[in-house]
Amino acid sequence: MDVKTTFLNGFVKEEIYMDQLEGFTVVGEEQKVCHLKRFIYDLKQASRSWNIHFHEVIRGYDFVKNDFDPWVYKKVSESFIAFLVLYVDGIFLIGNVVKMVGDTKAWLSTQFSMKDLGEASTSLGSKSSGIDLKGC
Repeated sequence: MDVKTTFLNGFVKEEIYMDQLEGFTVVGEEQKVCHLKRFIYDLKQASRSWNIHFHEVIRGYDFVKNDFDPWVYKKVSESFIAFLVLYVDGIFLIGNVVKMVGDTKAWLSTQFSMKDLGEASTSLGSKSSGIDLKGC
């Protein structure tokens, strides 16, 4: 799944100012700066803010962050287990119950503007063809 406008989801909590963009300055007011209320791409704070925001949201659906890999989350309930991997603006989700994976995707889509890219067969240069979660 691909999250649209990933870095634009976070609100700025600190004071950030930037110079006016070329072509958007008003003659005689070139010394003015822009006070950011939301993040824009390429800000150092944007990635951290997105990660914090995602963590707060995903905890609300009973996912727990992995202690060793902070971009990996796990959800276990009765006979269902799911793993979610967050990589920049991509979400990889696997689970042992198809309906629950679908429900999780649907819930994520209510939280973020997303595009479901379907079943992953290639990711970051690695190929996969089904994963057996028996024994997890």
